[in-house]
Amino acid sequence: MQRLAALTVFAMLFETISALADTPVHRKLSPVPFTEVKFSDVFWAPRLETNRTKSLPHNFKWCEQTGRVSNFAKAAGLMPGAFEGIYFNDSDVYKVLEGASYSLAQHPDPVLEKMVDDVIAKIAAAQQEDGYLNTYYTLVEPDQKWTNLPVRHELYCAGHLFEAAAAHHRATGKRTLLDVATRFADLIDRIFGPEKRYGVPGHEEIELALVKLYEVTGQRRYFDLARFFLDIRGDASKRKIAGAYCQDHMPVRQQSEIVGHAVRAMYLYAGVADVAAYTGDQGFVDAMDRLWQDVVLRKLYITAGIGARHQGEAFGEPYELPNDTAYCETCAAIGLALWSHRMNLMHADARYADVLERAYYNGILSGIGMDGEHFFYVNPLASGGTHHRQPFYPCACCPTNVVRILPSLPGYVYAQDGHSVYVNLYVAGSAEVPLGNRTVKIVQETRYPWEGEVKVTILPGETATFDLRLRIPGWCEGGKLAVNGQPVEPLQVEKGYAVVRRQWAPGDSVQLRLSMEIRRIEAHPKVEADRGRVAIQRGPIVYAFEAVDNGGPVGRIILARDPQLSAEHRPDLLGGVTVVRGLDRDRKPVVAVPYYGWDHREAGEMAVWVGQEGKSRQPVIEDPSWEGRLYRPLDPATLGD
Repeated sequence: MQRLAALTVFAMLFETISALADTPVHRKLSPVPFTEVKFSDVFWAPRLETNRTKSLPHNFKWCEQTGRVSNFAKAAGLMPGAFEGIYFNDSDVYKVLEGASYSLAQHPDPVLEKMVDDVIAKIAAAQQEDGYLNTYYTLVEPDQKWTNLPVRHELYCAGHLFEAAAAHHRATGKRTLLDVATRFADLIDRIFGPEKRYGVPGHEEIELALVKLYEVTGQRRYFDLARFFLDIRGDASKRKIAGAYCQDHMPVRQQSEIVGHAVRAMYLYAGVADVAAYTGDQGFVDAMDRLWQDVVLRKLYITAGIGARHQGEAFGEPYELPNDTAYCETCAAIGLALWSHRMNLMHADARYADVLERAYYNGILSGIGMDGEHFFYVNPLASGGTHHRQPFYPCACCPTNVVRILPSLPGYVYAQDGHSVYVNLYVAGSAEVPLGNRTVKIVQETRYPWEGEVKVTILPGETATFDLRLRIPGWCEGGKLAVNGQPVEPLQVEKGYAVVRRQWAPGDSVQLRLSMEIRRIEAHPKVEADRGRVAIQRGPIVYAFEAVDNGGPVGRIILARDPQLSAEHRPDLLGGVTVVRGLDRDRKPVVAVPYYGWDHREAGEMAVWVGQEGKSRQPVIEDPSWEGRLYRPLDPATLGD
């Protein structure tokens, strides 16, 4: 009884400490937590339901069948046997747990919750007395812990544990996984730091995860450890650096060009943005701004895929964006979304949310099939018909990653700064937005992304004065706004957000209409693979041409000078999609479907970029009109003979 009382007092003290975590005052926006946002739309709600009922159980099953879960039981001595799989397999289990936690916040599910609790019990049993937890080292190389940080991913696996623990605690209120995570984090903090051991992970992840652990627990040492790992990265004065492959070639504050393994880079810079949000470190902020510009102006696919090269899963040279050999790992698009979200919070600028949206609707969603049980690791922008989704992979980072990023989407829809509510994404549903000393309920009604009409109803409880800021997407040339049916003219737009300032009464509504024209997009002339070609985009959706819709090979499609593009919603196709119809230069019909939906029917060719009649394939030496852009809508007047 005395022990129980002591534990109760400790828990109360811990929760008090948790409430004292610093506010990230250098971040202009605060996200509305995923626990406060509910979806009821026609696009994402069904996908999240498939994720809950199909994808998460599927991934748990594969983690069981491939020994990922039993590795913990073996490490705990609960069963005999050797370690199975790759040395970083623990991380896959943690990612599935994180995704399940987000899902439980949206939809209570006793069956899923039991799966989660059973796996957590095995993880807790595998933890060693000093807090150490890594089944590979426990079972294979118990005397070699912390001896191969660049390769063996101990800190990477720990980071995914910390992320899962933070999500699980926020979603369920339980401390079972959080207690495991804090014990391990305390051990790492005793080993690494100033005047202790100097070292950084080869695969970044623990940096952003330690910040999350700090935010959940209020324990400043976790944040300080994250900052330590970032401060010494690329610094050769006290340790041997690992090179550009893992962004360990120069100090972060000096970096200007994005290089190396794409996923690692994204996780690193997400962590840098998190630390800068609390410290205001201008060196970090300036580096993030430079690196962001390098990505979006020279190394970003139209689908928000990143990482052009198979070798090293890495970024290539500026404008090196091949289509059929594009790597575009699903995890890399996920990492880009994580970084974009943080950049949006830092700067309160809609251009970062534009990239977040592009990633979710294209580069991420393509990574998981409509059935929720087949996955892409690589996402090319052209295929000869032999590239297909798989139920799992020996290196399963992408399947387990996509099932955690999808149910985390509710946490990216809204943000606030104390006197304004920001709407970053358009998804039907409701949210409880903390704003100053009150909570404002917001309800969205929309059929986005297929339609551009959005109705936002404000329910503040009582009359309240604040700004409502609605993102006008970068792809939208025109937006119209009305409040309670009365047009708002002229439209006031600040950093990509339409601003409505007023005293809100319960039930007030805003009607936003976004133009949804079909656009032919051209790439910068320095992108050799796309010269003479265009891609199709409508709203946030990038389109692809498949052989099954076009009577055979699509690599030879050349659109007419005026292809007479039109949109048609097909509720019977691919779960309900809007297709784009048009004409090629021979006046034959062509059809394009959303890129995320390709490879669900007959095997065959696929192409995002197709030929355009009148568009030259010759390089352009200098064209100042491309300043500050990598992609832009095609101006038909520029087409030649």
